[in-house]
Amino acid sequence: MQTLYSTEAIVTGGRTGNASLKDSHLKIHMVAPGSDKEGNNPEQLFAMGYAACFDGALAAVKQVEKAKFDSTTHVSVDLLKGEGLDFQLAVKIHVVAENTALTADEFQALVEKANKVCPYSKATNGNIDSAVTSEVK
Repeated sequence: MQTLYSTEAIVTGGRTGNASLKDSHLKIHMVAPGSDKEGNNPEQLFAMGYAACFDGALAAVKQVEKAKFDSTTHVSVDLLKGEGLDFQLAVKIHVVAENTALTADEFQALVEKANKVCPYSKATNGNIDSAVTSEVK
Protein backbone atom coordinates (compact mmCIF):
# COMPACT_ATOMS: atom_id res chain seq x y z
CA MET A 1 0.00 0.00 0.00
CA GLN A 2 1.03 3.58 -0.61
CA THR A 3 1.45 5.77 2.47
CA LEU A 4 -0.82 8.81 2.14
CA TYR A 5 0.06 10.44 5.44
CA SER A 6 2.05 9.83 8.60
CA THR A 7 2.07 11.68 11.90
CA GLU A 8 3.62 11.25 15.31
CA ALA A 9 2.18 12.04 18.73
CA ILE A 10 4.39 12.73 21.72
CA VAL A 11 2.99 12.25 25.24
CA THR A 12 4.66 12.81 28.57
CA GLY A 13 2.89 11.97 31.80
CA GLY A 14 0.39 9.50 30.33
CA ARG A 15 -3.27 10.21 31.07
CA THR A 16 -2.41 13.20 33.25
CA GLY A 17 0.34 14.73 31.16
CA ASN A 18 0.71 16.62 27.92
CA ALA A 19 0.28 15.55 24.31
CA SER A 20 1.47 17.17 21.12
CA LEU A 21 1.92 16.34 17.47
CA LYS A 22 5.23 16.52 15.67
CA ASP A 23 3.63 18.06 12.55
CA SER A 24 1.16 20.46 14.22
CA HIS A 25 0.96 23.22 16.81
CA LEU A 26 -1.79 21.28 18.62
CA LYS A 27 -0.99 20.69 22.28
CA ILE A 28 -3.42 18.99 24.64
CA HIS A 29 -3.33 18.81 28.41
CA MET A 30 -4.37 15.27 29.31
CA VAL A 31 -6.68 14.57 32.24
CA ALA A 32 -8.11 11.36 33.65
CA PRO A 33 -11.58 10.41 32.37
CA GLY A 34 -14.32 11.62 34.68
CA SER A 35 -12.16 14.20 36.42
CA ASP A 36 -13.47 17.73 36.62
CA LYS A 37 -10.11 19.09 35.49
CA GLU A 38 -9.61 21.16 32.36
CA GLY A 39 -8.25 19.07 29.49
CA ASN A 40 -9.02 15.99 27.43
CA ASN A 41 -8.56 12.26 27.68
CA PRO A 42 -7.61 9.61 25.11
CA GLU A 43 -11.17 8.32 24.80
CA GLN A 44 -12.42 11.77 23.78
CA LEU A 45 -9.68 12.11 21.19
CA PHE A 46 -10.37 8.60 19.88
CA ALA A 47 -14.09 9.40 19.55
CA MET A 48 -13.37 12.58 17.59
CA GLY A 49 -10.86 10.85 15.31
CA TYR A 50 -13.16 7.89 14.71
CA ALA A 51 -16.14 10.13 13.93
CA ALA A 52 -14.13 12.19 11.44
CA CYS A 53 -12.67 9.09 9.81
CA PHE A 54 -16.05 7.34 9.59
CA ASP A 55 -17.79 10.38 8.12
CA GLY A 56 -14.96 10.63 5.57
CA ALA A 57 -15.38 6.96 4.65
CA LEU A 58 -19.11 7.55 4.27
CA ALA A 59 -18.40 10.49 1.94
CA ALA A 60 -16.24 8.18 -0.21
CA VAL A 61 -19.04 5.58 -0.33
CA LYS A 62 -21.55 8.34 -1.12
CA GLN A 63 -19.46 9.46 -4.10
CA VAL A 64 -19.00 5.93 -5.48
CA GLU A 65 -22.70 5.09 -5.03
CA LYS A 66 -23.78 8.50 -6.38
CA ALA A 67 -26.03 8.98 -3.36
CA LYS A 68 -27.28 12.32 -2.12
CA PHE A 69 -27.46 13.13 1.59
CA ASP A 70 -25.92 15.25 4.31
CA SER A 71 -24.55 13.31 7.25
CA THR A 72 -23.60 13.84 10.85
CA THR A 73 -21.63 11.09 12.58
CA HIS A 74 -21.81 10.55 16.33
CA VAL A 75 -19.29 8.24 18.00
CA SER A 76 -19.46 7.35 21.67
CA VAL A 77 -16.58 5.56 23.34
CA ASP A 78 -16.84 3.66 26.61
CA LEU A 79 -13.77 2.80 28.66
CA LEU A 80 -14.44 -0.51 30.39
CA LYS A 81 -12.59 -2.13 33.29
CA GLY A 82 -12.63 -5.80 34.13
CA GLU A 83 -10.59 -7.47 36.82
CA GLY A 84 -7.06 -6.34 37.56
CA LEU A 85 -5.51 -4.55 34.58
CA ASP A 86 -8.18 -5.63 32.08
CA PHE A 87 -9.21 -2.42 30.24
CA GLN A 88 -11.22 -2.37 27.02
CA LEU A 89 -13.07 0.04 24.76
CA ALA A 90 -16.57 -0.17 23.34
CA VAL A 91 -17.77 2.05 20.49
CA LYS A 92 -21.19 3.08 19.24
CA ILE A 93 -21.42 4.80 15.86
CA HIS A 94 -24.65 6.52 14.91
CA VAL A 95 -25.02 8.36 11.62
CA VAL A 96 -27.86 10.76 10.86
CA ALA A 97 -28.79 11.53 7.24
CA GLU A 98 -30.69 14.60 6.14
CA ASN A 99 -31.71 16.10 2.81
CA THR A 100 -32.09 12.73 1.13
CA ALA A 101 -34.64 10.59 -0.69
CA LEU A 102 -32.97 7.42 0.62
CA THR A 103 -34.98 5.09 2.83
CA ALA A 104 -33.67 4.16 6.26
CA ASP A 105 -32.68 0.71 4.94
CA GLU A 106 -30.88 2.15 1.91
CA PHE A 107 -28.97 4.57 4.11
CA GLN A 108 -28.06 1.86 6.63
CA ALA A 109 -26.63 -0.21 3.74
CA LEU A 110 -24.36 2.74 2.82
CA VAL A 111 -23.33 3.13 6.46
CA GLU A 112 -22.43 -0.58 6.59
CA LYS A 113 -20.28 -0.12 3.48
CA ALA A 114 -18.55 2.84 5.13
CA ASN A 115 -17.87 0.65 8.15
CA LYS A 116 -15.94 -1.72 5.86
CA VAL A 117 -13.99 1.20 4.30
CA CYS A 118 -13.14 3.24 7.42
CA PRO A 119 -9.54 2.64 8.61
CA TYR A 120 -10.59 3.02 12.27
CA SER A 121 -13.29 0.38 11.80
CA LYS A 122 -10.81 -1.94 10.12
CA ALA A 123 -8.29 -1.44 12.92
CA THR A 124 -10.81 -2.13 15.67
CA ASN A 125 -12.79 -4.92 13.95
CA GLY A 126 -12.83 -7.93 16.25
CA ASN A 127 -10.85 -6.06 18.90
CA ILE A 128 -13.57 -3.98 20.57
CA ASP A 129 -17.33 -4.19 20.92
CA SER A 130 -18.95 -1.91 18.36
CA ALA A 131 -22.40 -1.08 17.07
CA VAL A 132 -23.24 0.88 13.92
CA THR A 133 -26.69 2.44 13.55
CA SER A 134 -28.27 5.16 11.44
CA GLU A 135 -31.41 7.17 10.89
CA VAL A 136 -32.87 9.36 8.18
CA LYS A 137 -34.47 12.63 9.22
